[in-house]
Amino acid sequence: MIQKTDSETRLFVLDTNILMHDPTSLFRFQEHDVYLPMVVLEELDRGKKGVSEIARNVRQVSRFIDELVENSPLDEIDQGVSLLPPGSLGNLPNQSSGRLYFQTSTDSVKLPESLPGNTADNSILATVMALQGQVNDVRLVTRDINLRIKASILGVPSEDYRNDKVLDDVDLLQTGFHELPAGFWESHGKDLESWQEEGHSLYRVKGEAVSDWEIGEFLANPEAESNDYIVRDIEGDSAVLERVHNYSSEHNTIWGIQARNREQNYALNLLMDPQFDFVTLLGPAGTGKTLLTLAAGLEQILEQNLYSEIIMTRITIPLGEDIGFLPGTEEEKMAPWMGALMDNMEVLTTHDKSSQFEREATQELINHRIKIRSMNFMRGRTFVNRYLIIDEAQNLTSKQMKALITRAGPGTKIICIGNLAQIDTLYLTETSSGLTYAVDRFKNWAHSGHVTLQMGERSRLSDYAITVL
Repeated sequence: MIQKTDSETRLFVLDTNILMHDPTSLFRFQEHDVYLPMVVLEELDRGKKGVSEIARNVRQVSRFIDELVENSPLDEIDQGVSLLPPGSLGNLPNQSSGRLYFQTSTDSVKLPESLPGNTADNSILATVMALQGQVNDVRLVTRDINLRIKASILGVPSEDYRNDKVLDDVDLLQTGFHELPAGFWESHGKDLESWQEEGHSLYRVKGEAVSDWEIGEFLANPEAESNDYIVRDIEGDSAVLERVHNYSSEHNTIWGIQARNREQNYALNLLMDPQFDFVTLLGPAGTGKTLLTLAAGLEQILEQNLYSEIIMTRITIPLGEDIGFLPGTEEEKMAPWMGALMDNMEVLTTHDKSSQFEREATQELINHRIKIRSMNFMRGRTFVNRYLIIDEAQNLTSKQMKALITRAGPGTKIICIGNLAQIDTLYLTETSSGLTYAVDRFKNWAHSGHVTLQMGERSRLSDYAITVL
């Protein structure tokens, strides 16, 4: 029996997809109570087998519930169990002080004839409607949009799971650069300090404008693109700036590639600077994310010997129908997923006017320094002195992103590239993507940088298609 002691305490009924998406969701409702219908437990039992991320999450949820039940007398299960995690569950975020209730009896509620109660979703709706007669404030939490629509039709309060959202709106995500107002240097140039450090030109700027900047952010000068800067450090109302390199010139190319716009120049500055261990590049198709990343990697591996090899990986989610199992080794299985790598490698090895023999020799050398790896076998690995590229990173959850970034050993640089408008992972949105999570969490760290590329440079057809389609 559900006992309510506080009129402000709510009862949240969780759908199965919430637990499958976030195993710790049980503990993220603060002082409120959580209710699990029996059909949810049945669906969790059916989804526990396998090696997928969802199956692992289901098994973790089962372990959480088992720990909670073990710490409660069996004859009091119908009164709910405390959601305060015991010490054996570790330090979980947003620890809850509410209670967890299970469906211990069959509640008969007559659904409309168009919604027979023989499906899991309709069974959950019937359970919530029955609870409405017992509790003042009961709400259904689900990521299933259609279930929320049906709940609204039946007058059942429902909402999406918002705890995993990094931002309320993806438009709030930083772009990586801040445009300075006109006349900024005229008003701040009098007290400007400047010095040289390891071949870099550094400047110290003071003023109220510093409060709007972040470490690792680029400052765009609208009056002269050649005078752009990057924020290296911030202390109070003063900031240390460094003049960015100009990779737009034909005399300062990276593996034969030059920046075609301001954002590409910023990206190359991050990619070519060994002080940045973690770089994220966002942008629509055709903005040059993969090409710039590969060019910078080849330059630093084959010309500067900063890294031993390039490792490229991505999550394997098909755009259309799955074509079935793929034959071959790990690298051969991943090859069809790495079309972007092959296309960009062709551009990088054929842009010059060298002979056919020289191009083939270069291609052979490059092939030995680029490795394609499956994300499924990353757990437990440590990459030392590698240039690791995570492609299509918008399809990763925050948990998967953490697992990959923590693979980095000494001397390794990680680059995450993706387009938040092309998310293919089920129940993942722009605001809950692992790529959004990483961009937001790494801001203001001196060894990370981010740029959102905006201008398409693939072709006039591609640019027009992005605009009108």
